[in-house]
Amino acid sequence: MTNQFSVLVSDSMSDVGLAALRAAPNVEVTVQTGLSPEKLLEIIPQFDALLVRSATQVTAEVLRAGARLRVVGRAGVGVDNINVDAATQAGIVVVNAPTGNVVAAAEHTVAMLMALARNIPQADAHVRAGLWKRDKFMGIEVRGKFLGTVGLGRVAQEVARRAQGLGMNVLAYDPYVTADYANQRGVELVDLDTLVARADFLTLHVPLTPQTRHLISRERLATMQPTARLINVARGGIVDEQALVEAVEAGRLAGAALDVYERGAEVNPRLRELPNVVLLPHMGSATLEGRIEMGEKVILNIK
Repeated sequence: MTNQFSVLVSDSMSDVGLAALRAAPNVEVTVQTGLSPEKLLEIIPQFDALLVRSATQVTAEVLRAGARLRVVGRAGVGVDNINVDAATQAGIVVVNAPTGNVVAAAEHTVAMLMALARNIPQADAHVRAGLWKRDKFMGIEVRGKFLGTVGLGRVAQEVARRAQGLGMNVLAYDPYVTADYANQRGVELVDLDTLVARADFLTLHVPLTPQTRHLISRERLATMQPTARLINVARGGIVDEQALVEAVEAGRLAGAALDVYERGAEVNPRLRELPNVVLLPHMGSATLEGRIEMGEKVILNIK
């Protein structure tokens, strides 16, 4: 008798990827999005695999309740919403799609950089309000400016290539790569404090770990040029958000563009009040192509 495998998809997912999963022999796919934690606990014992994005919290309690669970897959880069230690203890494999949104995240970073340089969101709101005072939105050129990237992994390298195409000079801090590795990509490798002090635009491309939490601290923000701008499409906790608010309010930083926040969707109200800060709802991977690729990669791993 052939085993039948049941997969629960608890977050919205690409139809293309799901079609590939549904076509797999002996696989039954159930899509139930928007589950409450209680409902997830109630139904998870029925499934061999759980497929999520970022909304579902895969807690130790959920993993313990999943008596049949063999694998948890996340259609995304990180696994912040999955208790990996608890999964390991339970013998449950955790898989993700670490390369699926590389281009999407890199293009998003450059879009945010240009939005900051040319005050695009503010000018758009100005025109929609029926106004026409363009001198209020004098921007800067990025040509010849220094882009500092914290991390030189896949996304950062794609950002660097695009920045170089715009005529920018790229600096990077990454303790896991060599100067030769960086030089081969046209990037100057420096220490973190030098990077923060020299960057006209500082962009973050590292995971959130105990070592990187508040890596961009109050002290490091104080060493940035007052004309510099910060971009974060990585994880909110890498930046000391309260210190960032204070630096921008005091004019010690020209602006920031944030796609992620320390408390998830609970955006600091003081950030909302700053006209030179661009705020987006964690949409770095939100491209049709990126979503399809992430879904396909994690589904292949689950299969």
